[in-house]
Amino acid sequence: MKSIIEISNVGKRYRIGIRRGYLSLREELTSKAAGVMRSFSRGDGIVGPENDELWALKDISFNVNEGETIGIIGRNGAGKSTLLKVLSKITPPTTGRIILRGRVASLLEVGTGFHPELTGRENIYLNGTILGMTRAEIGKKFDEIVAFSEIEKFLDTPVKRYSSGMYVRLAFAVAAHLEPEILLVDEVLAVGDAEFQKKCLGKMGDVAQAGRTVLFVSHNMGAVSQLCSSGILLAGGQMTASGKTNDVVDAYLQTISISRPTAGEAIASNDRLGIALKNVGLLNNRGEESPVLQTGTQGSIRLVLESASLQKNLLVSIAVNTLNDTRVCILHTRISGSPGVDLQPPATQLLCRLPKVPFLPGRYRLHVKVAEANGDTVFNVPYAAEIAVESGDFFGTGRLPDAAWAGIALVEHAWQVI
Repeated sequence: MKSIIEISNVGKRYRIGIRRGYLSLREELTSKAAGVMRSFSRGDGIVGPENDELWALKDISFNVNEGETIGIIGRNGAGKSTLLKVLSKITPPTTGRIILRGRVASLLEVGTGFHPELTGRENIYLNGTILGMTRAEIGKKFDEIVAFSEIEKFLDTPVKRYSSGMYVRLAFAVAAHLEPEILLVDEVLAVGDAEFQKKCLGKMGDVAQAGRTVLFVSHNMGAVSQLCSSGILLAGGQMTASGKTNDVVDAYLQTISISRPTAGEAIASNDRLGIALKNVGLLNNRGEESPVLQTGTQGSIRLVLESASLQKNLLVSIAVNTLNDTRVCILHTRISGSPGVDLQPPATQLLCRLPKVPFLPGRYRLHVKVAEANGDTVFNVPYAAEIAVESGDFFGTGRLPDAAWAGIALVEHAWQVI
């Protein structure tokens, strides 16, 4: 299959520090001497130019074939947006080579390529021209662009009066409808409302199915998993993983740390019965230890309990709370119909399986309680562990409700008109 994008050893270096005006020779020499003295006083040696440099990207190499949809993921500051800016030729690479075989449309920042004094109508033609389209090509798509953007009433209003959401509507509509061979999309879709975001994701799917190439930067792992055939993980400006989307998403989730008890220390114990809670951890949908759970996938909470002797018919519960201690749910052996828990010496692993993790992305506290069959408390640990949950494709649509109004959990549901 033909490569439409070839990236070889690409790096992007920025110089950091405060830009100053011109200095006299005396001022420049004094400044340099002071810097050298500070360095020796710290034992660092002489400061060279590299001390004022930041490599936002370093040694990035990969190829993208026609029709592929690539998800680019990573934590804040990993270099994702810089990579798209380099590909868009907004900023040149410091090192390496980039080959792009086709017209590129990019949606990197709200209103990029728009003139604030021009109307929406005029900016459609202006932006289309910037993307390399002829006036005739833009005219053929004009009605579709306006309908998709949902700004008909404001089409002849200067865009400087548009809200950020209206900017995104129009910018995405132009970029997606003018049929570039390569579409670069940063996380600007987060500005739009939930319904429009869903429509944009659907359109990106259509663009990919039409044989065009999409590079998609996002923190929404559900959207990445739904849309992208493969993924790239960046960390500290370097590519640390690439391949199948699910594998790359898993690699990203492994980089997210959570609070863990100190190794070797018991979280809680009962000397009378000789029982101790040694560890609270998570397993992903493949049964592997993981620092996080992912919304919509299978996962497990694992408890490791030590016992000096056989203990029978214990009751175990895990309360899941938000960080401000709002109760999300209770996971209980008796309520779920599980038999009493028997502990075999010296240690027993107990798994609480979640067929479809219903928690919204965020951090949660786990409260663990163990009781005897008669209800007497063995130990009650108000803050046994803190866990993290990352976004996933819970509803199979690539979308999750806005956390500002979604509540504290997700519920699988369906609608029917009668």
